[in-house]
Amino acid sequence: MHVEIRGAEKLSFRERQVVVLKETGKSSEDIGKILELSQATVNTLYNRAKVKGYQVVIIIPGEEWGVNLYGASADEE
Repeated sequence: MHVEIRGAEKLSFRERQVVVLKETGKSSEDIGKILELSQATVNTLYNRAKVKGYQVVIIIPGEEWGVNLYGASADEE
């Protein structure tokens, strides 16, 4: 599995850090501790990032779904 943030070039370094941690399930409190920021600053950075627009895309190879892109099913191999 591969996670990609599209539109990350629009975000500041700190906004990217917050987005990555937030999108992996960390709370604002946890992010604040990790980055040594207040919870309010974390929330501000996250809200700014959302306004700038970005997309989180998860890329899952077919093999992980039991799909072989070359014709044979995973069970037949």
